Amino acid sequence: MHSIGKIDIEKYKCVTEDITTDEVIITDTQIAHIKDHHPNDYERYFSYIEEIVKNPDYILEANKPNTAFVLKHIEDNGKNYQIILRLKTSSDPKEYKNSVITFLKVEDKRFNRYLRTKKILYKRE
Repeated sequence: MHSIGKIDIEKYKCVTEDITTDEVIITDTQIAHIKDHHPNDYERYFSYIEEIVKNPDYILEANKPNTAFVLKHIEDNGKNYQIILRLKTSSDPKEYKNSVITFLKVEDKRFNRYLRTKKILYKRE
């Protein structure tokens, strides 16, 4: 288990009011998933992950409960990123934290399609 940083709970309350921690982690299993399914994204872009979860551009409705579909455009490198973040609620085991399920770079076309087709719960001002 690796610490990513902290989220602003107020921003993520658009997904669920019941968020019990601001800590975000990623497990070795999920790192392996990212490396397998999105080759080179982890090595190239993982340094941005704390910034993405801390300051998302958009939080979209995910297809699972208590889960945030996070999108962020990073000005530094001109790339777009997607994170699926499972939020810890009071019904989860005590030791759980908010957890990154997956992380990947997305092309402009897909980024814009997500904004058109998914419900936007939060948009950065």
